[in-house]
Amino acid sequence: MANYAVGDLQGCFTPFIKLLSEVGFNPSKDHLYLVGDLIARGPDSLACLDFVYQNQDALTVTLGNHDLHFIACYLLGKQPNPKDNLAPVFSSKFCENYVSYLRTQPLAVYLKDHSTFLSHAGIHPHWSIEQALNYAHIAEQNYRSDEANIFFENMYGSKDPAYTPSKDFLTNFKITVNVFTRMRFLEQSGNLNFFEKGSPQQSTLMPWFRHERFESDKNRYVFGHWAALDGVTHVENMLALDTGCVWGGNMTLMNLDTGERYLSK
Repeated sequence: MANYAVGDLQGCFTPFIKLLSEVGFNPSKDHLYLVGDLIARGPDSLACLDFVYQNQDALTVTLGNHDLHFIACYLLGKQPNPKDNLAPVFSSKFCENYVSYLRTQPLAVYLKDHSTFLSHAGIHPHWSIEQALNYAHIAEQNYRSDEANIFFENMYGSKDPAYTPSKDFLTNFKITVNVFTRMRFLEQSGNLNFFEKGSPQQSTLMPWFRHERFESDKNRYVFGHWAALDGVTHVENMLALDTGCVWGGNMTLMNLDTGERYLSK
């Protein structure tokens, strides 16, 4: 049995399948962790969703911002952005099945045997792993509940950059989603900065993963979301897997057992 993680698919089905073939992925005995953004922008989101749905027993998805936006559009009856290329998904007779499946998936997971935390965008340095998983669990209960539409209606916005447990539950949901699916840079205050998206070399702000909290952390953190990093963090236990396949780069697969990386050709 092997455990693998793959960066953002974003509808790029062909390089994804080639990577799985290269490592001999066997869904009957291996497990695959997808760090979010399965869909949008790329040429074949429908094929990506269908593969994930058909092999769901061998997969875990930590939802990304595009995945949550897809769920929100479906549940709220909103049209997706045309540039997301999701028309075939919404036209599929299995669309409801895909939405239902994605709602069962987490925002974050911790693999104790591997000392590895996985999510789409990372973990806030002010949160312990235990706290992060608790916040994620609450948000997961929200988007799985019968009142999910209320939470999805209030999911958007960048005006609440800091988590305060005493705030109302809708705000806490938004902030939790922002941390796990949108986070890149932090202000000096520790608040999220939602406006800079480039490489750390082009910014005076601090990437979340360079916070001093992680200097003595023995855990590994596996995330996607930040294509501008091109898989490079310069921090040993910070493993960035989004290498911009949808933008003309590679797709990255990592063997969580050995640490070996594979790039699509």
